[in-house]
Amino acid sequence: QVRLVESGGGLVQPGGSLRLSCAASGRTFSNYHMGWFRQAPGAEREFVAAISCRGRSTMYEDSVKGRFTISRDNAKNTVYLQMNNLKSEDTAVYYCGADRVPFRTVVTGGRDDYDYWGQGTQVTVSS
Repeated sequence: QVRLVESGGGLVQPGGSLRLSCAASGRTFSNYHMGWFRQAPGAEREFVAAISCRGRSTMYEDSVKGRFTISRDNAKNTVYLQMNNLKSEDTAVYYCGADRVPFRTVVTGGRDDYDYWGQGTQVTVSS
């Protein structure tokens, strides 16, 4: 049973920073790519960032490029999302997801490629 637990969300002013964490358990963490997605009220869950199983390759949604950084520590079974220069449009519940396929050839941002999700952590950017 795969379990993902996100933390680190909160209320921050525009231009501020937050670091999200996602602790994983239940299978060999380092065999799977990991992703961050977000869902604003009334919207679909959308891709934010993904990282390959060894951390050598990353992928970002265009609106967060240059502001967000995804990383992972396989020794701690944890994936992170450093978010800088936050904007009001970043307000959402942030979820981490685990790829359904081990050692997938490429990192993917497709929501259907991830089959395990955490409970989410709320990020609110407001003055």
